[in-house]
Amino acid sequence: MTSRTVVSHDVVAEAVHRACRAPSIHNSQPWRFVDDADSLQLFLDRDRLVDTDSSGRQALLSCGAVLDHLTVAMAATGWASHVDYYPNPNDHTHLASVDFSPMSFVTDAHRLRAEAIMARRTDRLPFEAPSGWDAVEVLLRHGVGDDLAQLDVLPVNARPRLAEASQLTESLRLYDSSYHSELSWWTGPFGSSDGIPQSSLISAAESDRVDIGRNFPVTHHRERRSQVAEDTSKVLVLSALDDTRRDILACGQALSMTLLEATMAGLATCPLTHMTELEASCDILRELTGRALPQVVIRVGVVPATDTAPPPTPRRPLDEVLTWRPAHSRR
Repeated sequence: MTSRTVVSHDVVAEAVHRACRAPSIHNSQPWRFVDDADSLQLFLDRDRLVDTDSSGRQALLSCGAVLDHLTVAMAATGWASHVDYYPNPNDHTHLASVDFSPMSFVTDAHRLRAEAIMARRTDRLPFEAPSGWDAVEVLLRHGVGDDLAQLDVLPVNARPRLAEASQLTESLRLYDSSYHSELSWWTGPFGSSDGIPQSSLISAAESDRVDIGRNFPVTHHRERRSQVAEDTSKVLVLSALDDTRRDILACGQALSMTLLEATMAGLATCPLTHMTELEASCDILRELTGRALPQVVIRVGVVPATDTAPPPTPRRPLDEVLTWRPAHSRR
C-alpha cells in the first residue's frame, strides 16, 4: 500500500463529502470515517442502525455503497483506492482501511461518474420504460462483474409476483407498531440532516401508480408526473454471493455501481429493500431470481423531460462523519 500522507486534507474531505451522498436505509447514514494520516478508515456506526434492521444487513449495504462512492470520488481527483476489508478481525464495525496512490490519467468517464454521485436521486414516482435497454444492461453487468454480487433483470411477466411480494411485506407489517413508529420518525418533518423529507415521499394517488414501492406515511402535496399512468420500469435484483458480512458489503458496492451507471445513462432509479426484510416476501424474490440471497430491488426507468429534478435529501455535516486522527498539518 502506498503512503497516504501526500493526499491533501481538502481532497479527502471533498471525497468523503461526495461519498456520503450514497443511499442508505431511511437515509440513516450509518457510517463514519476516521483519517489517521496514513489511511482512511471506514466504520459502521452502530448508533445509527435502524431498529428494524436488527441484523445490520441493510446498514452494511449502505456502507458498501458509501465505500464505492468514495473510490469514485477519489478517482475523479486522480487517486486510485486500495481497500483492505475488515482489517481488524476483533472489530466487525471496522469495515475497511483505504490507501491511495496516484493515477496515471483521469478519464472523462471518471469525472462523469463522480458527477453522477451528485445528480443521483431516489425517485419514488412512477417511471416510463427505458429505451435502448440492451446496451444499458451490458454496462450494468460489466460494472458489477462476477466478484461483487449477482445481478438479475426480471422479465415483465414477473411483475405481478413482485407486486405480490411488495404487498405481502406491507400486509405482514400492518399491525407492527414498532415498525410504523420508526418509519414515522424517519419521515418526520423535523429532520434537517437525515431521514426522508416530505418532498421525497409520494401521495396515495401517486403510490397507486407504483406497484412495488415501500408504503411510507401519506403526504398531501399535489399529484406529480400524472402523464405516467403506471410504472413500467425495468426491475433489477442484486443478490449477495454468500451470507457473510464481506459479501453483503460487496453487494452494497454493486448497488452504488448500478445506480451511478444508470444515472450516467440518463435514467432514474429507486432502490428498494422492503421485499428482502421478511422471509415470506424474500422467498418470492428467491423464486423469481433463482438466487438464495437477494438483497435489494432497483427500479430503473425514464422520467418525463419536463419533470423538475427532486431536491437532494439532507446529509449529516462533514464533521459528524469524518474525524481526523491524529491532528496533522496537511494543506
